[in-house]
Amino acid sequence: MQLKLLKKEENKITFLVKETEPYIINALRRMIVEEVPTMAIEDVTFVKNNSALYDEIIAHRLGLLPLTTDLKGYDFVDKCKCKGKGCARCQLKLILEAKGPCTVLSENLKSKDTKIKPAYPDMPITKLLKGQVLQLEAVASLGQGKNHIKFSPGLPYYRSVPILTVSGNANLNSLKEKCKNINIKGKSVEVKDLTSWTEADEQICEDNGIEVTYSDTDFVFTLESWGQLDTSKIMTAAIEMFNSKLKEFDKLVK
Repeated sequence: MQLKLLKKEENKITFLVKETEPYIINALRRMIVEEVPTMAIEDVTFVKNNSALYDEIIAHRLGLLPLTTDLKGYDFVDKCKCKGKGCARCQLKLILEAKGPCTVLSENLKSKDTKIKPAYPDMPITKLLKGQVLQLEAVASLGQGKNHIKFSPGLPYYRSVPILTVSGNANLNSLKEKCKNINIKGKSVEVKDLTSWTEADEQICEDNGIEVTYSDTDFVFTLESWGQLDTSKIMTAAIEMFNSKLKEFDKLVK
């Protein structure tokens, strides 16, 4: 297997994976979605809420807020030394107090741990009119996407690398004019930027006599983070969990 970084942005990373199998790439995708843990709000206790939204609606919105996550600082509730009772090692309390008129934002949630806070401070929760009050206490804990999608750290996806073959009736001049993502070298063509390849490029190629097939061993893998963890931490955690599961499987086989 060969890896090559193609593009890295603030919450997005794309890399080329060569000489591998589809099931390995898909296993990595599933590890990210289902296994890599993040913090999310699980329980909400309302002290006062006379906003236009019911308690359960606000609780639902709070549960979907991405929270920055410290993987080394917290344990799963069911694996904690407190045996599921709840302690500072496995749970985190956040307080929200707001009085209208205002728009209650995610930044109004005050965390007792500076490492765990809303990833995006300007996400709206509800609106309060004059005299309306919202007071609550939320409890966040570590969880996995296989139990609830709110714990999933991001959106991973992949596609096969396109293989371009020039036919006898190919119109390379027209192709060069219509598709800017194609590099023409003599009578051969190749994709300039794999991260920008689209179905529109494929259609233009086929309309101009270029056969487009897709590799069974080379893939472009993209990961977009929801903000709880940066992309490098997500990938590292996913690979570590993948290796751990393989070791466990190997023991069971033996």
